[in-house]
Amino acid sequence: MDAIVTAVSRSAEHNFSKQNQQSITLIEGVGVEGDAHAGKTIKHLYLLKKDPSRPNLRQIHLIQTELFDELLEKGFTVKPGDLGENINTRGINLLGLPTGTHLLIGNSVVIELTALRNPCVQIDHFQKGLLKAVIDRDEDGKVIRKTGVMGIVVAGGEVMPEDTVRVELPAEPHQPLEYVW
Repeated sequence: MDAIVTAVSRSAEHNFSKQNQQSITLIEGVGVEGDAHAGKTIKHLYLLKKDPSRPNLRQIHLIQTELFDELLEKGFTVKPGDLGENINTRGINLLGLPTGTHLLIGNSVVIELTALRNPCVQIDHFQKGLLKAVIDRDEDGKVIRKTGVMGIVVAGGEVMPEDTVRVELPAEPHQPLEYVW
């Protein structure tokens, strides 16, 4: 099965969830046109208070739709856009990709992965108990954050459901994605 985009979302306001769209436009070096998190410098409200001059490594948020399947088995109903993501994918293990991976979407869009998304307490405000369901630990006790990945837009264009997603790995040695402040 080819990796595909299953949904696209944006919100002009700093809301927890984003509204599904027929398509979104990505702008190189900025993010999703019309989205509250778009910009060359950080737009995340908590991080903005710490240092508003930092470069925006969170221009775009992607979540693998397979997470929603896993959460449904645990009794949670989560739909595309509910967790604040811009792009949902299927058929690609986003969490297993290294830092610097390029995702080539459709005919022109290139996203470079920069970090894992760190789930916060707002997830429990959305659905009680969901925070615990999206955090796990590996056999060594290291935290596994399942709420997707963050990236920057290297090449812009339109993204819509059913677009293909191709993976271009960075040069080795690969560095795993981590949460970045």
